Amino acid sequence: MLNAIAAVLLVPPVNLALLALTAVVLGRRRLAGVALALLLVLALPEVSGLLLASLETGLPVAPQPPQAIVVLGGDVVTVGPDGAQDIGPLTLERLRRGAALAHETNLPVLVTSGVLSHGRAPLADLMADSLKSDFSVPVRWIEPQAHDTWDNAQMSAAILRGAGITSVYVVTHGWHMRRALIAFRQSGLAVTPAPVALNHWPGGDLTDFIPLAGEWRLSYFGLHEWIGCAWYAWRARG
Repeated sequence: MLNAIAAVLLVPPVNLALLALTAVVLGRRRLAGVALALLLVLALPEVSGLLLASLETGLPVAPQPPQAIVVLGGDVVTVGPDGAQDIGPLTLERLRRGAALAHETNLPVLVTSGVLSHGRAPLADLMADSLKSDFSVPVRWIEPQAHDTWDNAQMSAAILRGAGITSVYVVTHGWHMRRALIAFRQSGLAVTPAPVALNHWPGGDLTDFIPLAGEWRLSYFGLHEWIGCAWYAWRARG
């Protein structure tokens, strides 16, 4: 809960909307105009594309062959009249990538993610069920306690070291991979990135400068990850 509140307050675009509203109430028109202008900029496909693509360049590859596949959880959705939870679209994309890699390499799979909503099952349990029933991929290890990417790395490493595994594929979205690699390197595991999808660099087309509401979500992902990378790099130094 605290992490979610911190993200709203620290990472645009929601905080810019709050700033604009506050500025209007206080009569600070210039500040409100700046906040609204920044909101408009973050709605441009050119900007969101640059933020995401820049996260996905220069990802290092481990010098030793992976011995296992680690799939990181992403999101859940609420379905049905009873409010049951199921894997969300981000998680499904990661599972599909992990399943393809498992069929290709025959390596064992670990899934990692804790409880995202109070009183619910860990996302890792839902991921394991989906890999088995939807993709015919058995899961060797389930890590059900991680609350963030740092936990994903530390808790997965503890399980894998017990099995004699020191090098892994990490499956997550391309824009999330840089932060994941910082965390997994700090855990002592050698990592080969296996990104779900890589974004293309914007080409500067006219349509890339037409604001779209959906781009706010992508810009949020990009800014959230760059801030997270800075935090994890500082944390790793300590």
